[in-house]
Amino acid sequence: MAKISPLAGKRLPASDLPDIPAVIAAYYERKPNPSIPTQRVSFGTSGHRGAPLNTSFNENHILAICEGIARYRKAQGIDGPLFMGIDTHAVSAPAQRTAIEVLAAHGIAVHIAHDDGYTPTPVISHAILTYNRGRKSGLADGIVVTPSHNPPTDGGFKYNPPHGGPADSDITKAIQDMANGFLANGLKEVKRLTFERAINEPCITRHDFVTPYVEDLGSVIDMAAIRDAGVKIGIDPLGGAAVRYWQPIIARYGLNATVVSEEVDPQFGFMTADWDGQIRMDCSSPYAMARLIEMGKTFDVAFANDTDADRHGIVAQPDGLMNPNHYLAVAISYLYRNRPQWSADTGIGKTLVSSGLIDRVAAELGRKLVEVPVGFKWFVPGLLDGSLGFGGEESAGASFLRRDGTVWTTDKDGIILGLLAAEITAKTGKNPSAHYHDIAKRLGTAYYARIDAAATPEQKARLANLSPEQYPGDTLAGETITAKLTKAPGNNASIGGLKVTTKDGWFAARPSGTEDVYKIYAESFKSPEHLKEIQNEAQDVISKVLSAGS
Repeated sequence: MAKISPLAGKRLPASDLPDIPAVIAAYYERKPNPSIPTQRVSFGTSGHRGAPLNTSFNENHILAICEGIARYRKAQGIDGPLFMGIDTHAVSAPAQRTAIEVLAAHGIAVHIAHDDGYTPTPVISHAILTYNRGRKSGLADGIVVTPSHNPPTDGGFKYNPPHGGPADSDITKAIQDMANGFLANGLKEVKRLTFERAINEPCITRHDFVTPYVEDLGSVIDMAAIRDAGVKIGIDPLGGAAVRYWQPIIARYGLNATVVSEEVDPQFGFMTADWDGQIRMDCSSPYAMARLIEMGKTFDVAFANDTDADRHGIVAQPDGLMNPNHYLAVAISYLYRNRPQWSADTGIGKTLVSSGLIDRVAAELGRKLVEVPVGFKWFVPGLLDGSLGFGGEESAGASFLRRDGTVWTTDKDGIILGLLAAEITAKTGKNPSAHYHDIAKRLGTAYYARIDAAATPEQKARLANLSPEQYPGDTLAGETITAKLTKAPGNNASIGGLKVTTKDGWFAARPSGTEDVYKIYAESFKSPEHLKEIQNEAQDVISKVLSAGS
């Protein structure tokens, strides 16, 4: 198990905070070597991420990626506006400047925040879908410059096509391959203007992202119920892109809410360190969320978002910070009982590493459960056509339909998940934590954990390509195995690993996309001891499978 740092849950001394000028200098000065794998463009489940100081997120990467996006758009006939948002990471603004230099050179109509401010991921998705509604041509797409909750020294770059959600692997591979080709060719094929010229091109326009999103929130959340009940709400944007959204929301809907901090600091020095002593704006971590957890008892419900506001962390008594899986189960149980305009056929989407408690809630509701591989992109088609009312990930990311059963966003929206916690409290008189304990009494208590284990690149590749037959035996922690899965039951897509299930437990093993480790997710409906048995047995068997033939 991971060792908890003595700095976890504490603010770091100034001497331990990152040197932001050095990070920004590295963004411009360091040039990636495309022959080194870690310095190439690599799109994971959430775009290209890296660190300027590691030469894995630098100006040349963004030049190459944007040339790829410009060419992809042209090839696909995407000729509407491109909505671009950034978060508060130090290199997000420089990366946006670089992107504008390339996109303006191609004459692409780019909409950026009217106040040169920050724009959350869900707001970009909402803007794309709102613009494209009813259109067959001239469709919009978008870019969000963010590494999510990663440390302040990191950068990230995501592309959302006209469906508004994360680009699928076919799109990202096409852009990635083009970008790496441009890097290998010394960027000779990249079109670029100076920033001073680009920002004054007529194709680059300022856009009010805040007002349309805020005005539309009543279509997805019962804001009047929250106001009328006077729910006392605490909100912590964690210094992220939602920081300038909450006051307009509070004012527009008359909420009894307090934004506990509006501080923006590229060092994120106000954050308490995560489990390993590093700063991460992870709203599902009790260490990173120490400030709001401490304040949580003064509110009926409190919540936070990560840096691009696509994730949520819910603080409610008696639990304090809720386990993300527990809140997903509560949100699903509430929504499908309190959205009468949703179709009776609307299903529930979950990733295969999310809690089995969601399966039990779905069965209790009599709703179809659609279990997909890791990655929010798998929920996009269902949210678009309304066949899924909710899509959620164990890592505290989710979105759901408008109250009338039509699409809201096709990317994760931590803002509405926080407001939903307030709606639940307003409409039922009980906060989400109390609802979770009611569900646990009816359906069982879930004991859930994730551990990481070392693995070489060769072992990771072997794990990603396992067949069910390679997992020996027919029992797991004393129970008969009911399924060995290498494809997700909801859409038959490869899970890039293995999931093994029994009546009262399961585990899933997947290789990390960024580190030399594999992850074991496990859950028991019996006891913490049974969970430990599952983890130990899973790690032992997987280790033997990975070592075979080495």
